[in-house]
Amino acid sequence: MGLSGVSKSKVVTGDAGYVLEDVPHFSDYISDIPTFPNPLKTHPAFSVVKQYFVHDDDTVVQRVIAHKNSPRGIHFRRAGPRQKVYFEPDEVHACIVTCGGLCPGLNTVIREIVCSLYHMYGVKKILGIDGGYKGFYSRNTVPLSPKVVNDIHKRGGTILGTSRGGHDTSKIVDSIYDRGINQVYIIGGDGTQKGASFIFEEIKRRGLKVAVAGIPKTIDNDIPVIDKSFGFDTAVEEAQRAINAAHVEAESIEYGIGVVKVMGRYSGFIAMYATLASRDVDCCLIPESPFYLEGPGGLFEFVEKRLKENGHMVIVIAEGAGQELLSESKLSSGEDASGNKLLRDIGLWISQKIKEHFTKTNKMAINLKYIDPTYMIRAVPSNASDNVYCTLLAQSAVHGAMAGYTGFTIGLVNGRHSYIPFHSITEKQNKVVITDRMWARLLSSTNQPSFLSAKDVVEDKGEDEHVPQLVSNGQPDNLVREICTS
Repeated sequence: MGLSGVSKSKVVTGDAGYVLEDVPHFSDYISDIPTFPNPLKTHPAFSVVKQYFVHDDDTVVQRVIAHKNSPRGIHFRRAGPRQKVYFEPDEVHACIVTCGGLCPGLNTVIREIVCSLYHMYGVKKILGIDGGYKGFYSRNTVPLSPKVVNDIHKRGGTILGTSRGGHDTSKIVDSIYDRGINQVYIIGGDGTQKGASFIFEEIKRRGLKVAVAGIPKTIDNDIPVIDKSFGFDTAVEEAQRAINAAHVEAESIEYGIGVVKVMGRYSGFIAMYATLASRDVDCCLIPESPFYLEGPGGLFEFVEKRLKENGHMVIVIAEGAGQELLSESKLSSGEDASGNKLLRDIGLWISQKIKEHFTKTNKMAINLKYIDPTYMIRAVPSNASDNVYCTLLAQSAVHGAMAGYTGFTIGLVNGRHSYIPFHSITEKQNKVVITDRMWARLLSSTNQPSFLSAKDVVEDKGEDEHVPQLVSNGQPDNLVREICTS
């Protein structure tokens, strides 16, 4: 099922447990809609490529690991150009909007949507919506062309501007209709994609021939189903600079401690991958893994132990970690315009707590340096890996819209670009599974304790190998999607 108030998901079933979570198409609600030959058939860059067009029956499996008697499982429609398109180039009037927080790669996605429409399909009318969703009805538009976007991928941020909130479905769709727009490309996180799904539903209700394509964006990598979100590789790479600086500071003085806070409101992927990549980190703290400060097995005990062993240490902490320790504070309440809970600065708080502990115990004179590079990380241009990824995402989105698909988001699923229905990426969040091998690799790298107390662990009595599971609200949190288990 999709979001509340949204039409049911489009599901196709087949033999041996095959399930296709399909995306909407113009033909679902518009009758007798004409089609046209794809211009790429005669495009000099693509005409020499064999089997360039994607077969209509091509799908991508969500999970590649299976047993011999397992059902074939959930599939998504494979992304790419089709033999026929549902727009002539002259009739296309496209728009692009960016919403939510900044992320490396935003400008690259904008650039490649424009260039793909212009150079592949001959589309000349492309607008940028200024300032996020509210720009549809309260701001001016920005004409876009390959010349305008030529070198924007070298800059961080978004040339279109962004904002949180401001979503008014009726006003947005009225603006789309009044401007004659028939392709809408929406770049943003899970909240933005939820908004995109409501825009699609209203467009469908009105029977308009308008394609709505989402490109998921989150620096935290917390969107489910897809392999990773664009900008994540860049964020991990940039986090290394802060970790390296913290390590230099820490090891240059007796009992030096470097604390680095990175982004990760609900998911600790940046902290985990940056820690694994660095090898200079002694302790990694993430939202998915609770920890405590005092007593045997607590953080303070481990800090003392590591300082005695090495004379210095580096701690990496995600912004959403340890918030339960701050729950009594008035400063940790409230929400931003996107509905995200406002977080207190856990990095600053834990740095102060560590200082207070060693001052009180008078065991050793520590020298602690706190580094917060979060906004520096998200403001940088995307690296080479993310630039390539952004390019392919943008091209796949354009191919999908031209082929008449709508109400979809584009993402990499097991290495293949796929069209994914909005509800699949907005119903839950992707989180680090602390009973997964990737987290075990981190623990073995840092040699830190798990910090799990007895009440956090339950033994699965039904298994030969007793695997501890994190308890959340009295229930094992084993429903979160496993990733990186290879």
